[in-house]
Amino acid sequence: MSTREKTSEELLLKEEVLAQNEIVLHNDDVNTFDHVIETLIYACEHTSEQAEQCAILVHYKGKCTVKTGLYDDLEPRCTMLLDAGLSAEII
Repeated sequence: MSTREKTSEELLLKEEVLAQNEIVLHNDDVNTFDHVIETLIYACEHTSEQAEQCAILVHYKGKCTVKTGLYDDLEPRCTMLLDAGLSAEII
């Protein structure tokens, strides 16, 4: 096995181990745009522009990925969204 092949295999293995998850926010008819935006800024550390864009996408598309990362980082953020009355899940 050549060095190049071995390096490629190791890289693929590392990519598989570092699988990214996503927090998906779902639309509802209860929460205001302002509440959604403020919660995304707080829970996901979005800028006001990012949060506004996500809120608009959720409203018109029904859902939007609002944060991507490792599960351990996303779980408490998703809990904050849920505690704020938003509908979210980690996929």
